[in-house]
Amino acid sequence: MKDVIAVFDIGKTNKKIFLFDSDFNIVFENSVRFKEIVDDDDFPCDDIVSIEKWIKDQIKTLQKNKKFKLKAINFSTHGATIIYLDGAGNRITPLYNYLKPLDDMNFNGFYSNYGGVEEFSRKTASPAYGMLNSGLQMYWLKNKKPHFWKQVHSILHYQQYLSYLFSNKITADYTSIGAHTAIWDYDVMEYHYWLKKEEIALPKPVNGKEAVMIKLNGKDVAIGSGLHDSSASLIPLLEDNKNEEFILLSTGTWIISMNPFSKEQLTQPQLKNNCLCFMTTNKKQVKSSMQFLGHVHEINVLELSAYFDVENDYYIYMDLNKDSCIQAFKNSKRMFFSNGLTDNYKADLSQLNSFDNFEKAYEQLVFEISQLVYEGLEFILDKENKLKNIYISGGFNKNLIFMYYLSLMMPDLNIEASEMKNTSALGAALLMKGHFSK
Repeated sequence: MKDVIAVFDIGKTNKKIFLFDSDFNIVFENSVRFKEIVDDDDFPCDDIVSIEKWIKDQIKTLQKNKKFKLKAINFSTHGATIIYLDGAGNRITPLYNYLKPLDDMNFNGFYSNYGGVEEFSRKTASPAYGMLNSGLQMYWLKNKKPHFWKQVHSILHYQQYLSYLFSNKITADYTSIGAHTAIWDYDVMEYHYWLKKEEIALPKPVNGKEAVMIKLNGKDVAIGSGLHDSSASLIPLLEDNKNEEFILLSTGTWIISMNPFSKEQLTQPQLKNNCLCFMTTNKKQVKSSMQFLGHVHEINVLELSAYFDVENDYYIYMDLNKDSCIQAFKNSKRMFFSNGLTDNYKADLSQLNSFDNFEKAYEQLVFEISQLVYEGLEFILDKENKLKNIYISGGFNKNLIFMYYLSLMMPDLNIEASEMKNTSALGAALLMKGHFSK
């Protein structure tokens, strides 16, 4: 039997399981999507009951497989998602969607009580994002849904809840509480005092390498505490580039630029331009820029495809036309987003009649997305910048047009696709590597 570590990598769209052997090669993977349901306000949300069942079924099936011996389980999930437990350890609320608007609540009073929105956002390295600030989710639930709140005994981030399903331990980790949550004070590197003032108790964070040993179907298995997917994706690169500074551009629904070597505090201009901090497993800040540009790409590619009557995945098979890209770069004109991103993230589709074919229109769309990514990258570079490399992981590292535009915009840096795949899952697995010898 081959010793393996199982990692559940839970994204907004795809839910995946990976098995890693002792050389950290993937020896098995499976992926599933679940239809969304609605929460108690009729807003779309993930079907947590089905997700839980799938996770437990995957582990049961794995333990019956005579090819593998399960040594450890860990979890990597998207952020801004909270689970509330009652005194008996049962989940109370639906899995609220981080895109859910909080229009029914004014946070002006909250911010004024804790230094004002600008200073509070700076201290917590969390732009005022509403539901994307998981701390404000807690404050919202307390004030808007007291029938739920009066039942709350424990509060967990999504990652730690999935761990809790196996370990029955209430935990927190630095990567989860440091990711635009508005609950961590980066000036003193501990929970912000507003939590105590509002009588909100959260678990003490643990080192990401810590695990709980349990008996699972009669077998000894180590259960990791889980971590935030973006921070997890940094772990393999930090191990592989011990003496070299770099930026990781993690691309998916969100495009997140992460600089784990920045020593400077966030400034107000950075905060106003979608900059924030994540945190590593060992409590170090990671200055970052977070932009919803993967979503922008996804919805507008569909519009372009429909207009030019091509298949939705046509862009995947396009060749890189350097001359055409250079022309768009030199022109440097924004056509689709001349006034910035719109609330619905749709491009100015009236501009499509300016293009002869899909290829030209797509090159322009990617140019404008690349410009926005470049602006985000510029914001997270320290004054004494020693960076030489930008590594791109996720879906956009296969997009040669995107990568070529970035190379034109940042000619002094080496921009390359990360050869590491499934870095969030790999990072979560690497934290459990000590359990191969147990």
